[in-house]
Amino acid sequence: MILTVLPVLPPDLRPMVQLDGGRFATSDLNDLYRRVINRNNRLWRLLALGSPEMVIRNEKRMLQEACDALIDNGRRGRAVAGSTNHKLKSLSDMLRGKQGRFRQNLLGKRVDYSGRSVIVVGPDLKLHQCGLPKEMALELFKPFVMRKLVEHGHAPNIKSAKRVVERGRGEVWDVLEEVVQGHPVLLNRAPTLHRLGIQAFDVVLIEGSAIQIHPLVCAAFNADFDGDQMAVHVPLSEQSQREARELMMANNNLLSPASGEPIVAPTKDMVVGLYYLTLERDGMVGEGRAFGSFEEVMIARDLGMVDLHAKVRVRVTDEDFPEPPVAAGVTYGWSELFPTTVGRIILNSVLPKRLRFYNDILDKTKVKGLVSSCMMASRHDPLLDDAQRLLDLGARFRETAEVVDRLKYLGFRYATVSGITMAISDIHIPLEKRRIVSEADEETNRADRNFNRGLITEAEKSSKLVEIWTHAMTEVERAVKAELDPDGPVHMMASSGGIRGGFPQIRQVAGMRGLMADTKGRLKEGLPVKTNFREGLMPLEYFLSTHGARKGLADTAMKTAEAGYLTRRLIDVVQDVVVREIDCGTLQGILVLRPDDRSVASTLANRILGRKTVEHVVDPETGEVIVEAGGEIDERALKAIEGTRIQVFRVRSPLTCQARYGICSDCYGRNLAAARPVELGAAVGIVAAQSIGEPGTQLTMRTSHTGGSAADAQKRTIWAKDGKTIEREEYVAVDITTAEGGLRRVEELFEARVPKGAAIISHIEGRVELLPGDALRVRVVSAQPFSEPVRLPDGFAVLSGLEGKSVAAGDVVA
Repeated sequence: MILTVLPVLPPDLRPMVQLDGGRFATSDLNDLYRRVINRNNRLWRLLALGSPEMVIRNEKRMLQEACDALIDNGRRGRAVAGSTNHKLKSLSDMLRGKQGRFRQNLLGKRVDYSGRSVIVVGPDLKLHQCGLPKEMALELFKPFVMRKLVEHGHAPNIKSAKRVVERGRGEVWDVLEEVVQGHPVLLNRAPTLHRLGIQAFDVVLIEGSAIQIHPLVCAAFNADFDGDQMAVHVPLSEQSQREARELMMANNNLLSPASGEPIVAPTKDMVVGLYYLTLERDGMVGEGRAFGSFEEVMIARDLGMVDLHAKVRVRVTDEDFPEPPVAAGVTYGWSELFPTTVGRIILNSVLPKRLRFYNDILDKTKVKGLVSSCMMASRHDPLLDDAQRLLDLGARFRETAEVVDRLKYLGFRYATVSGITMAISDIHIPLEKRRIVSEADEETNRADRNFNRGLITEAEKSSKLVEIWTHAMTEVERAVKAELDPDGPVHMMASSGGIRGGFPQIRQVAGMRGLMADTKGRLKEGLPVKTNFREGLMPLEYFLSTHGARKGLADTAMKTAEAGYLTRRLIDVVQDVVVREIDCGTLQGILVLRPDDRSVASTLANRILGRKTVEHVVDPETGEVIVEAGGEIDERALKAIEGTRIQVFRVRSPLTCQARYGICSDCYGRNLAAARPVELGAAVGIVAAQSIGEPGTQLTMRTSHTGGSAADAQKRTIWAKDGKTIEREEYVAVDITTAEGGLRRVEELFEARVPKGAAIISHIEGRVELLPGDALRVRVVSAQPFSEPVRLPDGFAVLSGLEGKSVAAGDVVA
């Protein structure tokens, strides 16, 4: 294991280039090799001369250092520097890291039949299409075009065909049109954070130099049209083309592999258009008129007899309605007149018949829900066998792709028709703002006086100021919202969800910016920004604002690498977790508890949908078996479960899977991206790692969106013990810049680290008492004969107002 002969790298991998002026640019390795050779030769000479032992020992040490520097410079002692005082790149450095031999050249090769260009929106494209510039397509498909030219007799041989292509004669473009038919291409946007970062599309040839992509696939690629570039790859073999068509086509990838929610849904201006279309207004032209069918309404609309937002009535017929519709709790029977608006009839005319009648204003969340319900097929029909179910599912994906395309068209059309635009005069500063700010100033002065008198500590004063200004920001936001015209452009954009941020962003423009965070993420509670962008900021306020804005930009650059590294580590751990068998036969599972808090009720569906049960799920009141042991909890079963009082479920989980290698299909449950049970051979470990890594990378961008406005207010509802009546509603400050949150917390959970500053939690139920002494001590006295005194660490304090109050086991005390 000891090197007696040092291997020398081939000269091509350590080149020496002559520069202008006779000087040479050489690889660092040549310098490192030269040092080894010089020291080795000197050692031979000294040994031949019979030099003293001390001199020889020193020369051997220097030779050892030269060899160490060649293999890994800087590992032992100080790194060897070159003539320009930079660390020389050793053999290890050439292999290591992203630019090293492995990741740069062996794992990441450059490929032929690929291209790259800027992307622009293609609003007329179908979901499965992309627009490819003609010149780029000709270069990418050159071999296919040459073959077709020979087949059609436009050229006698391949050499002549190549000349025909290079001259760009008329028949070349006709042949290119023929070649690209049914030949998908792959589009990729870096960074590829999850599976949907590479998708297949059919080619539509276009003029120009930019690649056109469908506006609805932007979410999957995390792309926008501010100069982003995408790469195109051509699958060559029949097998790779079939794989691209069946697995990677954009209209087959409508659901997120991480959550199973639709990743393709109208956003931004499309949502504003749909919101405008479904608005209901009083006193419009044609209000109260009755029509016999959808068709009659359309004709009247085209003739200008009814307004888009007019309240009208339409006859309920089986041609337009799948079943009698319901409005305001009233069911309207066949041939009765159903109240709705002209815009909503236009919306329903593009929906599949089974989704009608949608009679509500559409915002961003409801649009996503509409796409979700379109995916919900009759696949839960027990009469269908597995093969029919898969066919039904394929048809449902195709239908959903068509529906989102129609919604996209409607959204763009009515965003244009609405003429929504925005001027600075549309933003009104509420008159209440001055009163709210002056009241907050008074409370701040009171807190300052109490602190100066020694009545409260600095930590209490700090949290009090955050509470005061957070409440003030919430009040100002409410006043701004009340001041806006409900039919005005600003309110419409914020209510529809068409803009990022919504009303908190408008509060910064028309109300007040509020509390800012410094570069370390701490709130500047003593210096809130009381003005807004409409009025203009004071010099000091502007200076405070720059902290957060600069931090957002720095974090975007710094933490993205951190998130990428977390993804790499996760992938490394789980790359061998593959579905190896159908059923491992385990009788174990994990317990899933129904959440108490009403605000997180949706998480029950997220946790049990698509899982298989370990035991029968039985309604405790009727004794009816909802799901049998080993059965899948599908949408129908979930609906039945949500209507019962079942509190605990035991479901199969990868954590308890007993498969010898990888995991089994039954313990994993449903493949969320395909809405069917996971297949053998699925790399579920990689999907799990990407599902955490992808949002983790997006999470690091979050601070830049808020522009350093650090605190936000969340409404918290405290329910009474009976679970029916509300005890009180309060607003709590939420700091999005805490070190405990976000990516660091995710790392803590994966590496099972104890979090810093963990709260002290009561283990028993009882009353809180403060114990006198040199340090702050707390005791919880139980009704049972048992008490537990705890010494608080430095910097900890008992929650205000808790002394003498009762706490339950698991409550936070300090």
